[in-house]
Amino acid sequence: MKISHSLFVLLFTVVMCISISCTNNKRPIPKPPTYLRMEFPDKNIIPYKDDCGFSFEIPDFFNVDKAPNGKCNRDISFGSLNGTLHLSVIQMDTSLAAYIDYALSKVDEHKVKATAIYDSTLVNESGRAGGTLFALEGNVASPFQFYITDSTDVFLSGVVYFNARPNFDSLKPVLEFVEPELFRIMETLTW
Repeated sequence: MKISHSLFVLLFTVVMCISISCTNNKRPIPKPPTYLRMEFPDKNIIPYKDDCGFSFEIPDFFNVDKAPNGKCNRDISFGSLNGTLHLSVIQMDTSLAAYIDYALSKVDEHKVKATAIYDSTLVNESGRAGGTLFALEGNVASPFQFYITDSTDVFLSGVVYFNARPNFDSLKPVLEFVEPELFRIMETLTW
C-alpha cells in the first residue's frame, strides 16, 4: 500500500503537533523589573532663616548648605531621598523679562526627554513675591524647576536633581513626596 505524498505530509504534521503539545516543557515568562519600597521620613516643618536675608519653611530632614558658586546660592539636600535642590539667588540688574526668559530656556532644554511639562503659578502675598513651578514628566535630568521673584530686586531660581538614573516610573513616589515641599518653600519665602 502506497501513501501519497500529500497524505504523508498531513500525517507527519498531525503527529508533530500532537508530540509537541504533549510535552510538559513550559516556556518561562520573564517577570517585569520591580523597585524597592521607599520609606519616607516624617515631615516636621521648621523655619529656615538665611544670612543673605531670605527665609522659608522646610522639612527638618532637608539640609541647607552654601553652594560653591555664588555668595547666596544654596544646595538643599533631601537626605535619604537622594536628591538636591540648587537655589540660585540673583540680584536683578536688568529687566524681569530677561530673567524669566532665562528660566524658561532652562525648562525648554528638557523638552527632548519630557513627556509633559506642567506649570503652576504662585503669588506669595506675605513675601510680596510671585513665581512659577515647572513639573517635568518623563526621564528628565531635572524633574522640578521654579523661579520666584519680587520683580524688582531679587530673582531666586531652583532646580531639583536626583542622584539616580532618570527613570520617571521609579522616581514618581519620591517626586510626589517632594513637590509639596517645593510649593511650601515658594509660599513661605520672604525677603
